[in-house]
Formats: sequence, C-alpha cells, structure tokens
Amino acid sequence: MFFPNFSDLKISSDTSIVSIFSPDEIISILRLTESILMEENSLLEISAPLKIIGDLHGDFHNLIRLFDLIGTVPKEKLLFLGNYVDIGMDGIEVSVLLFCLKIRYRDRIFLLKGNHEIPAVNKMYGFYTECDMKYGPGIWWDFQCCFNRLPLACLVSQKVFCVHGGLSPELTSLQEIRDIQRPSEPISSGLEMDLLWSDPTNRGDGWFQSYRGISYLFGKRVVDEACKRLNISLIIRSHMVVPDGFEVMNGRRLITVFSVANYAGNAAAVLCVNEKLEVTHQKLTAPYPLLQVPAFPLTANLDSTIALSDMKQVKIFLKF
Repeated sequence: MFFPNFSDLKISSDTSIVSIFSPDEIISILRLTESILMEENSLLEISAPLKIIGDLHGDFHNLIRLFDLIGTVPKEKLLFLGNYVDIGMDGIEVSVLLFCLKIRYRDRIFLLKGNHEIPAVNKMYGFYTECDMKYGPGIWWDFQCCFNRLPLACLVSQKVFCVHGGLSPELTSLQEIRDIQRPSEPISSGLEMDLLWSDPTNRGDGWFQSYRGISYLFGKRVVDEACKRLNISLIIRSHMVVPDGFEVMNGRRLITVFSVANYAGNAAAVLCVNEKLEVTHQKLTAPYPLLQVPAFPLTANLDSTIALSDMKQVKIFLKF
C-alpha cells in the first residue's frame, strides 16, 4: 500500500491520479478506510491540542498549501469537518490523500462527514462527473459507501463541540449522536440532517426555516441553551463561506471556519486549539499565504465596535 511522503510530493498539471492509482487500488483504500471508520463512534471524542480544518471542496492544490502552512500528521493532530468533494475537480485526490493518511495515522487525523458527502448532493455538484471522467461511474458508488461511514461530530476535550453544519432541535444530549448507526445516508429531516445542514444566524434568537430549503437556522439563544444542556463551552463548525476564513458568531460561543481560499473571494483559515482550549488561527489566501484580506464580519451583534472585538478574540497563530 502506498502512503504519501510530503517531502517528496510534487504537484504537476501533467500528473493525474489515474496515472498513480488503478481503480482496484482506489477501492482497496476505500475498503481499508471504511473498516477504520467503523471502529470509531458517530461522535468522536478526542483531546486537544489539534488543528481544525473546514470545507475543502475538491481543491487539492489548496489542501497541499494548507499542509505547508499548518503542518501535517503525525506531528500535528488534525480534525477535518467535511465537504471534501464537489465544486472543485480534485475531489478524488483530496479524499484519497486524507484516507491514506487516516490509514497510516488513524489516531492523528479525524474525518467528519459534510453535507456534500451525500450521494444526492455530490451527484449534482460535480463529484459524480469527476468520477466518471477519471475512473468511470462505478467508482462513485464505492466512494458513497465510504462517505456513509464517516462520523458526524466530534467532542474535543469534553468542551468543544465540532460538526459540519450545526445544531438540531432534536439534539437534547450527546448520547443521541453516539447512538446514530452507520453506515447511514440521511434523506429527509432529522438529527443527522441538521448536523450536516443547519446554520447559525444573527437575525434572531430562536429557530427559523433555512434559506437552503433544508434544516434550520438557529440564533444566539439556541446556542446558549445548547452549550448549557450539552455542558460544552464552544461550537466549531464549517458549511458557510466567510470572508476571512473564520468568523466568531452567536455571542462568541460559535466559530465558523472555511478552508478553501478564493472560493468566493475569501481567505481560508484553520483553527488551532491548544491544551487550555484557547483558539488561534492560521490564514491562507490565494495565491500567496498569510496576506490580510479586508472583510466585514457577520457577527451575532451588528455593532461595529463589538464586531471588531469579536474578530480579535481569535488571534493570529504563533505557537502553542
């Protein structure tokens, strides 16, 4: 079995994954990954320090640049919040690289499911077409079998709740996530769908219908009540493009992180959580790293002075 060596990894427009892995080798990687994922619970429980990465959306070059910036396993512990495929045309490359790292360093890299790791979504937004072009449509089904086994949420040091989408009115205890049986494919409303699809809003305190047409929007009061009920202090999630790559929301109890640079003129960010559960960030912009991109924060409080204070809560990363 081949495992990537980052010191030797070279990106070339002339190199295709098809010339590196045969269909049978891809399927073998998927089957090995599935067996490891099924040894984990639907709610991962891991300890800090670690780094948390948001949406990747099939941008392999962006992923390699992120690794150059933040480091990789086994030195760093990494948690990915889903959306590995679609939009970009390197979803296979992104997924296979992360799966190989998971096989090699299963206790140092953790992968959650995103809303694009659902067949009804990634058949429409590019991944099916990518699979068909590179290996034929059959391998798309093999990826779905693996995606359906991805965990749905992660609890970091018992206090930081990480998920792709957000909260659910059906989430009354963390045990409900632990009890979700996999493989699973959410096709309608419910807890699993909300974990993948819901979003925070700064326009009210309660639950609202989502502009996505799926799941809900939830306000500051919902976040406060969930933190108290679940005995957590912070929620970290992805699922939304934010101008600076990260955004502090809902009364500083929730942070959104998005890790694809220039997806919509935005920077990319990675959140770093140390042993004391202090959060810092590392930022990447396209095409050069660590350039500041002016942007207006969409914070829970629209007062500009509080917005500025919110942004300063997550300081530029130096060292743990």
